[in-house]
Amino acid sequence: MNKIIEKTDLSENVVKMVIDAPAIAGKRKAGQFIVLKIDEKGERIPLTIVDSDAERGAITIIFQIVGKTTAKLATLNSGDGINDLQGPLGQPTEIENFGTVVCVGGGVGVGVVYPIAVALREAGNRVISIIGSRTKELLILEQETKDVSDRLIVTTDDGSYGFHGFVSQALENLIQEGEKIDRVFAIGPVPMMRVVCNVTKPHGIKTIVSLNSIMVDATGMCGACRVSVGGETKFTCVDGPEFDGHDVDFDLLASRLRMYVDQEKEAFEKFRCECHGT
Repeated sequence: MNKIIEKTDLSENVVKMVIDAPAIAGKRKAGQFIVLKIDEKGERIPLTIVDSDAERGAITIIFQIVGKTTAKLATLNSGDGINDLQGPLGQPTEIENFGTVVCVGGGVGVGVVYPIAVALREAGNRVISIIGSRTKELLILEQETKDVSDRLIVTTDDGSYGFHGFVSQALENLIQEGEKIDRVFAIGPVPMMRVVCNVTKPHGIKTIVSLNSIMVDATGMCGACRVSVGGETKFTCVDGPEFDGHDVDFDLLASRLRMYVDQEKEAFEKFRCECHGT
């Protein structure tokens, strides 16, 4: 049983938790994740480790309420326990001094790209971060990202804050301005990652994406996280979660993510009704 140390609501439907997990905190690296199970009968869900404190023996996760399990997790508070926590899992991000790197985060993906930006800065890279959300109210980790970046660009879809447009447009502007970019890390909704890859491919800028949202058991046994990368079948949980975005079959990825949409919606609605006593 792992105890929740802190809980903070970052924005509408986005929650930050600090969890007691000393064994994981002492080993995790940027890009790795945990698999969490709230109770004995709970669903296993993958969540990226946003930060860790080895001395404190704690890890930080950020998640968006999108279904039954994340909604149930959000009902827990400081002092409550989580039945099962496994990690660190997955291959860590390839970190070296590439030169100038751009870290692009969309929505809750900002929480996933943040530890990568931290590690890249520590490795001596010049880090440009582009983070975005639909509106100003939904933006997360702005100050934290600014603190680990040489330059920060903030975007909002509705223009309520920062650059009016998508993160991909801000990246394209950088390229058109003549910014020499050695590598891009893009994490967020699948359509966003796909568009970012379309922006960088003509310029030959290697672009790394994270596909952690498609995972289930995270051991490579269930096969649910199969993706096609460069024409080869890869398992996101053990081969990833990060891959060269120019090689990812985004059409196949998107179709696999839609496979259980109806069942997920039904389970979410049932949970909400139970919570409200209807």
